[in-house]
Amino acid sequence: MKENIFQVPDRVNEPVKNYLKGSEERKNVSETYHSMFSSKINIPLYIGEEEIHTKETKDINPPHDKNKIVGTFSVCNSNHVENAINNCLEIKDSWTNTPWKQRAAIFLKAAELIAGPYRAKINAATMIGQSKNIFQAEIDAACEFVDFLKFNIIYMSEIYNEQPLTVGNVSNSLEYRPLEGFVYAITPFNFTAIGGNLCASAALMGNVVLWKPSDHQIYSAKVIMDVFNEAGLPKGVINMITGDPEMITNIALENFNLSGIHFTGSTHVFKEIWSKVGANISKYKDYPRIVGETGGKDFIVSHPSADSLVVSTAIVRGAFEYQGQKCSAASRVYIPASKSIQIFENLKNQVSTIKMGSPIDFENFMTAVIHQRSYNKIVSYIEKAKNDEDSKILIGGDYDDSKGYFISPTIIITTNPKCATMTQEIFGPVVTIYVYPDNEWKKTLQLVDQTSDYALTGAFISNEKETIDYALKHLRYSAGNFYINDKPSGAVVGQQPFGGSRASGTNDKAGSKLNLLRWVSPRLIKENFNPPTDYPYPYMT
Repeated sequence: MKENIFQVPDRVNEPVKNYLKGSEERKNVSETYHSMFSSKINIPLYIGEEEIHTKETKDINPPHDKNKIVGTFSVCNSNHVENAINNCLEIKDSWTNTPWKQRAAIFLKAAELIAGPYRAKINAATMIGQSKNIFQAEIDAACEFVDFLKFNIIYMSEIYNEQPLTVGNVSNSLEYRPLEGFVYAITPFNFTAIGGNLCASAALMGNVVLWKPSDHQIYSAKVIMDVFNEAGLPKGVINMITGDPEMITNIALENFNLSGIHFTGSTHVFKEIWSKVGANISKYKDYPRIVGETGGKDFIVSHPSADSLVVSTAIVRGAFEYQGQKCSAASRVYIPASKSIQIFENLKNQVSTIKMGSPIDFENFMTAVIHQRSYNKIVSYIEKAKNDEDSKILIGGDYDDSKGYFISPTIIITTNPKCATMTQEIFGPVVTIYVYPDNEWKKTLQLVDQTSDYALTGAFISNEKETIDYALKHLRYSAGNFYINDKPSGAVVGQQPFGGSRASGTNDKAGSKLNLLRWVSPRLIKENFNPPTDYPYPYMT
């Protein structure tokens, strides 16, 4: 393409559609959902030019209707993994040498497709396969994914424009080279946008990618690959494989050409991967870049000055949106004794109006959790709380997996701030509240900081400026994303770059320039236009 045709997109977030009754977008997504739900899809492996349908397959079952089969996906073997890596490497030189504006134009086209003709399809796939209600699907699969693609182009152009000084008869330049080998992207079930961004961000910077999406995000992953293909991404730049995650990961981590890992998932798995990379370090051509966003035990702290209705709304939205299956979901809450009765009443009133069921019923705020293992884990925490003398169920505690994996919004009150539900990641619609004496709010901040190994997100709610300043200082390392007078979730690309540290990851801030810098290896090029012809310096004269 001609370079002068391409323009870097404006720094504007994709508008969120409301899906009101009678609206065209509501009609479109409803029709698309029903069409996809009533048919069956067979999802292949994407290796180079080929779409490979294997004999071994797995069913795709909507979590809210677990016995319904909406399709199958292919299961790879070790040869498929090796072939996918080889296909990455075969196209690497061609893709690396593609001018950045041409690479950017492809992903900008992908953003336009998602915002337009693919919007209903990628939202419906997310609703079906991941049981998101339409609002959660819209802000994720459509808006956030579009924002990732567009803003990454902006950040890439800014990175390339950052150049060293040129003085006298010398030219200095930085070449932002892609990594030398391939990038292995491992993505979770809970955000379609993360699935697309973890492979697209590395590919945008000129890298080739082996992508292993979660088994429970396969339906929307297929739509992502369709979009990339229609946008003109050369086949083989991103190879998508599905199957045994440990087998795939072991083969990728044993490969001499592994140059990077882009990961979102559990802390346990990420630590295992890091350990294996360390054990294999002498095998690699270079030191692999390891970027990971993992778990969270995210908090809300309410100061005695806070508005009780603001606090209770932050709890409900922060803990129960998408059934609490966000790494940023509110999971532990600290409220002052003086406001506890009012906050509890507010919570009972709000939660009593929450409806739960299929995502195609737009009155439902919550749907099902992702699969049986998750359901069983969450239920075990609820039952433990019921039998714990330090805890009691304030709201909820009900569950039913006869049709889908449904767990009611559950609020636990505890007198033990170090109990299991206050310290361990649950990843479901369960939040635990600890009531502290009003005059111990500063001491409570110490408790917040020392309770969890994680440090992803947190919120402090107060109407007094000096207390906010105090909390910011004393919770400096407790959260990578810190929210004041708001819930601790809902980061928007370009507005709140996302990531945490401690056991929550490497804090490389997805949706920012910082993340893209991990996928390049700069080379300094100095050219001397008047090179010396003899060795002595002036001081030697």
